[in-house]
Amino acid sequence: MLTLDKALLNAYEEHIRLEIALSENSIMAYLHDIKLFLDFKILYQPNVSLDLIDQDLITKFLAELTELGFTAASQARILSGIRSFYRFLEEEGLIHSNPTRLIVMPQTGRKLPEVLSYDEITKMMNSIDLSNVHGHRNKCMIELLYACGLRVSELINIRINQVYESDGFVRLIGKGKKERLIPVGKTTLKNIKTYLAKVRGTYKSKNDFLFVNRFGGQLSRQSVHKLVKELAETAGIHKNISPHTFRHSFATHLLEGGADLRAVQQMLGHSSISTTEIYTHIDREYLRETILSFHPRSKS
Repeated sequence: MLTLDKALLNAYEEHIRLEIALSENSIMAYLHDIKLFLDFKILYQPNVSLDLIDQDLITKFLAELTELGFTAASQARILSGIRSFYRFLEEEGLIHSNPTRLIVMPQTGRKLPEVLSYDEITKMMNSIDLSNVHGHRNKCMIELLYACGLRVSELINIRINQVYESDGFVRLIGKGKKERLIPVGKTTLKNIKTYLAKVRGTYKSKNDFLFVNRFGGQLSRQSVHKLVKELAETAGIHKNISPHTFRHSFATHLLEGGADLRAVQQMLGHSSISTTEIYTHIDREYLRETILSFHPRSKS
């Protein structure tokens, strides 16, 4: 029976803090809303496992919120938290069906993930100090985050033997221990090859992780998160970004370039196409903003 124990809650909190990069207020709100829903679940279906909760119970929960006087905006925020939690369970392979997938979000406007432009990514890469070994390591890390659409957990766990230079692929082990192959461009592969030949050995590491810290140990999610924030500041980019922003940018730029949605789904390692579809909304929002900003009939 899948229950919300302390370990699962901590894992989810780490996910939204380091991979999704929510603010502290949003993290507290999400955790509060999940507990609010589970209190409702305990009241109406006390013996039902988390993986057996259905759409009907969530719909009843939203109806209860309406009766209690919650606004559409508050309901949308609460549903967003529940949805985020179930996406996490789905990506971790803990549930087979997401009960939130078909529930319509209250119409309050949708906040889409932050995305970097190609120029902004280039600025960040150019802001990296290559006068030391850490700079070469950092550049390879940023390139891989963007080139492969990696989760930060996937980046820090890549082993040297998972990079196939001659074939132009990186083999990843994602959530639920699912493996996938991601093609990597020549420029990124060339930089990885240089890093392995001239830099990786200087760390005197006894493990086989592709990227290690200054002591030769495995990198932490926090260190990658800190690096991205520092590079954005150095490059003069004033957006709330995290390592996950490169994953959003990877998917968005592929779809803007005409890539097939199913292909993007496979490269991201999403178990459900509905998770990948968020990037089609980003694409449409980008087109809408472009028209409103530049079309002569849209200007006052």
